[in-house]
Amino acid sequence: MVKMASQIFGELTFNKKAMNERLSKEIYAKLLSTVERGEPLDETIASDVAHAMKEWAIENGATHFTHWFQPQRGGTAEKHDAFLSYGSDGEMIERFSAKQLIQSEPDASSFPSGGIRSTFEARGYTAWDPTSPAFLLEAGDTKTLVIPTVYLSWTGEALDLKTPLLRSMKALNDSAIKLQKLLGNDSVKKMKVYGGPEQEYFLVSKELYDTRPDLCVAGRTLFGAPPAKGQQLEDHYFGAIKDKVMMFMEDFDIELYRRGIPSKTRHNEVSPNQFEIAPLYEEVNMAVDHNLQLMEIIRKVAEKHGLVALLHEKPFAGVNGSGKHFNWSLGDDSANYLEPSDSPSKNINFLLTLGAILLGVNKFGGLLRAVVADAGNDHRLGANEAPPAIISVYLGEYLARIMDEIEGIGTSVNEKSLENINLGVKNLPKVAKDTSDRNRTSPVAFTGNKFEFRAVGSSQNCSEAGTMLNLLVAYGYDEISRRLSAKKGGKVKENAILVMKDVLKETKRVRFEGNNYSEAWHKEAAKRGLPNAKNTPEALDLMLDKECVELFEKYGVLSKRELHSKVEIKLDAYIKIKDVELKAALNIAKTLVLPAVLEQIKLLGEAVKATSKSSAMATDLKVVSGLYGDIKAAIAGLEKAIALCEKEENLEKKAKLYAKNGANALVALRASVDEAETLVADAFWPMAKYQELLTIL
Repeated sequence: MVKMASQIFGELTFNKKAMNERLSKEIYAKLLSTVERGEPLDETIASDVAHAMKEWAIENGATHFTHWFQPQRGGTAEKHDAFLSYGSDGEMIERFSAKQLIQSEPDASSFPSGGIRSTFEARGYTAWDPTSPAFLLEAGDTKTLVIPTVYLSWTGEALDLKTPLLRSMKALNDSAIKLQKLLGNDSVKKMKVYGGPEQEYFLVSKELYDTRPDLCVAGRTLFGAPPAKGQQLEDHYFGAIKDKVMMFMEDFDIELYRRGIPSKTRHNEVSPNQFEIAPLYEEVNMAVDHNLQLMEIIRKVAEKHGLVALLHEKPFAGVNGSGKHFNWSLGDDSANYLEPSDSPSKNINFLLTLGAILLGVNKFGGLLRAVVADAGNDHRLGANEAPPAIISVYLGEYLARIMDEIEGIGTSVNEKSLENINLGVKNLPKVAKDTSDRNRTSPVAFTGNKFEFRAVGSSQNCSEAGTMLNLLVAYGYDEISRRLSAKKGGKVKENAILVMKDVLKETKRVRFEGNNYSEAWHKEAAKRGLPNAKNTPEALDLMLDKECVELFEKYGVLSKRELHSKVEIKLDAYIKIKDVELKAALNIAKTLVLPAVLEQIKLLGEAVKATSKSSAMATDLKVVSGLYGDIKAAIAGLEKAIALCEKEENLEKKAKLYAKNGANALVALRASVDEAETLVADAFWPMAKYQELLTIL
């Protein structure tokens, strides 16, 4: 009998149910006060929690435990230790102490640190994050207790992506509560930030994947002629799901449910063999941890079905790329501040939160571009399946008209068209939900009760997107609080509307309701002075702007040293990824493509000998022979570009050389190789073609 999702949900997770069953009421209450109310952890309970966690894990088959963290190289990291230890008489026992739960010491020298740690200074610490539940990692019959942690250097700097996220959550909490007190709301004690990453991915046949060294090494195809049938018929999006894919999705969902990951939606995406999974929304720290688990689980489940899950942002040229639309909202225990309401008292929070977002994006929008910048996402941003690199905010026609009304400009709006909206300085608007269309071209779009940050790449850790959104809104809330405090006389909520009038005038340049793909918008954005970083090196320049550094330091999210190290790590990763791609392309062209072209030349040469030098085959031979020469020349050009890049010692200049010279040389080589693919016999071509990769599973 197949179990319902609710019956297996969280069975591999040390969740509230497991805690409640194994901890005393007093200890459970103290732990919940940290998890749910953000109170400091009472370390006197750690021993009891560790014992309960160990007993639960062992009963479920675990033999080892690990501190699980998020280094800045991407992905996650873990080092497994057995529960095995010496007892008082020297006998072997299973032990898991409070110290082992709270802290561990992985080697910090081999993780990217941007100079914070060096090879001979190896000490780093992981520290338990009690707000994210421990879970069991399965590998066949082997189980390991996994404890989510932060990762810090011996000197206290953040070496991971979780720590800045948690810091930004505290900063946003403090700024939001400060504003609430100004509004007369003293009951709010803790803010909650919610996230929901919609994960896009491709599935390809493992057998075909193994013929593609570029997919294996670089995660994307470096070569590939366009297929006859791609996505031009628009027949895959939301189409009927193939049986093999459905069986994969079902197994995938089951594994997610067992980990307590609330998978909700699954469907075909735009490109053939592209799909999406979306969760129910959760508190943002949990949502990020769950998405990181999801990215590991999807690979394992795909392998069981003879498939490979591709999480690269642009594994195939000419078809839809993959993103991770990150849905974000915040509120307190009683309300989501981005949920429109008929209640004026709640709508003031809605309006001021919109204002805070607009202020943050207007001042520091370049930071949103910077946190999604990497080698993979550069191929996707600006294409017709992703927002452009210009950061703007979409509110929708309905909200835009309300904002115009508050601002005191624009055409008058009658009561009928706004469905009993009553506007004015003294009367707060009652806002209806889902009254406008969705703009799928906007990087930051309001979608009913949340904002959707659409620029996040499919392989990226959403911690950075969450951190930046939290930081920008904390800044916006504080700016509104400052302006509200400066107003003397009048009622505070009426003054809040007056503040909003000024905010809307100032942030007009980042609001855009049209087609973000259009050339007209790019020209208009330039007139408005909005940054438009075309690639990762350009985007990362924005992060080190003086005011940006001051913003991070003011809110305690990243110190100047941590921020500089982050940029250095990102640049170094970009360089290494581009270097791998270029050298993989060279190897493929030399050892696979050229031999295949030679086979075709040999075949045609023999045919010409048997017929006439003036035959059509002679013409074909000339064309293919010319392509062989073109590929050789392009290989030489790529080798020259690589040498130029490698010669440069300055990290920033080196990254820009890879972004320009290296990329251009690869494009030139690809053009010739892709043309050769259309002329060389299938029997000679060494790699699976796009048509196979995008149709066969």
